[in-house]
Amino acid sequence: MNTFPKPYTQAEEKEAFLKMKQGDVSAREGLILHNLRLVTHVIKHYNISEADTAEYISIGTIGLIKAIDSFDDSQGTRLATYASRCINNEILMHLRVSKKLNREMSYNETVGTDKEGNEIHLFDVLESTEPIPQEKYIHSWELGKISEAVEKCLTSREKVIIRLRYGFENKAPLTQKEIASMFKISRSYVSRIEKKALEKIRKYCDM
Repeated sequence: MNTFPKPYTQAEEKEAFLKMKQGDVSAREGLILHNLRLVTHVIKHYNISEADTAEYISIGTIGLIKAIDSFDDSQGTRLATYASRCINNEILMHLRVSKKLNREMSYNETVGTDKEGNEIHLFDVLESTEPIPQEKYIHSWELGKISEAVEKCLTSREKVIIRLRYGFENKAPLTQKEIASMFKISRSYVSRIEKKALEKIRKYCDM
């Protein structure tokens, strides 16, 4: 894991994207290669065996490639933030499809502690303080299944929170902080509602 090239500087990254947009295949390959360390950083948050590490790096790299191909720097989001989300999503989709999610992990699973000794849960690791970009690569059947789950399984408040949080109907997704401010409730309360709603959606989609 420590043999990957160092990440590009911000200037190098910007130049590489410019060249990639102009059709330079080597620039795209460079962006992938110089961001592989990010893949290894993300998979450290998952409870996987050493034997499965190579498989997870491969899966995470797929997410990285999709992130690089769909990244829009005009949105003000950094590549590392966007790519981390895409890598996480690719791994979570793999776990869900392979039916390993229930056995290996849950959003409430402890993955470490912070400097003050407080437990860090998987959901905290996946949570971002920035809006979640729309994942253009999600298959239509998955979106349909999720929309169906939202309509059939969630309460009125849960529906609103999930729709705002994940940018349904092509709207810009909001952070938990923004939603909390909108409804004049605490961010932790929004987090609890979201966690409960996601668990309902996951169970419905696994049926």
